[in-house]
Amino acid sequence: MINPVLSSLLPVVLLVAIGFITGRAGWIRAEAIKDLSNLVFMVLTPALLFRTMSTVHVEQLNFKPVLMYFVAAMLLFGFVLIWQGGTRRAAVLALAATFSNTVMIGIPLVGLAYGQAGLVTLFTLISVHALMLLTFATVVLELAVAREKVAAGGGGGQHMLLTVLGAVRSGIIHPVPLPIIVGLLFAQTGLVMPEVVDRPLQLLGNAFGPVALVLVGVTLTVVRIGDHLKAALGLSLIKNLAFPALVALLCWGLGLSGLQLTVMIVTAALPIGANVFMFSQRYQVAEELVTASMAVSTGLGLVTLSLVMALASLL
Repeated sequence: MINPVLSSLLPVVLLVAIGFITGRAGWIRAEAIKDLSNLVFMVLTPALLFRTMSTVHVEQLNFKPVLMYFVAAMLLFGFVLIWQGGTRRAAVLALAATFSNTVMIGIPLVGLAYGQAGLVTLFTLISVHALMLLTFATVVLELAVAREKVAAGGGGGQHMLLTVLGAVRSGIIHPVPLPIIVGLLFAQTGLVMPEVVDRPLQLLGNAFGPVALVLVGVTLTVVRIGDHLKAALGLSLIKNLAFPALVALLCWGLGLSGLQLTVMIVTAALPIGANVFMFSQRYQVAEELVTASMAVSTGLGLVTLSLVMALASLL
């Protein structure tokens, strides 16, 4: 039987490789990358997020272990943000250090390694993972954009409160947080999605992971990873090792143990998620570094995930 780490990571590596070969062959030109990014960000992502959240009933979820996961994520996000200077670039790198590939890699990995009980814990995290991290990152990014406009002389007389309110509005009326919020609200009504609506959303959502990963591979054809290898390796080590170590420390310190603790640690150790790439494309910052980091983080995950899973089993 194939090692669960390898069986989960190899499809991701293959999809990225397919994109790379496609780009090298010239079937997708460099000029089309932005259009494909918009397709993923503006169409596929909202469909996936809305449909996923439209069946989540908040009262059925156990958020205790998830809470400590996000405490660790916010602490690391804030550290990287301040360390890198509080800019748009810093916000994207902070998101890369804390946003895991919970769907494409996390679900099959946890299912194979820990069974149905492990998946219940993972799904509880996934139900709010994007809502928490992507909404927070969006607000931080919109604030950074507003500050840059003020610094450049655009809207310099705008009151800071108005800037914050504008950033919050932009952070909610956005292709990522908005479908999550609307999906959650729909779920609480108890209504069932009509098949004629649910089926197209399912097809679009299913396309997100493969298309996003193929797009990463296409982008690799116009990015020289060697130029960013050192920075990508450092960011990948923070994501793959430092983040799960911080989650383990906080959870263990508060007395959490067992399978729920293990799943939180392993989830934190997952490679950088594809949404980070979408954010770097959306805000046109650190695109090459994020692309390189995703590739390095995924490749490195073959080793680091095995190490983290072995250590987590001892807790």
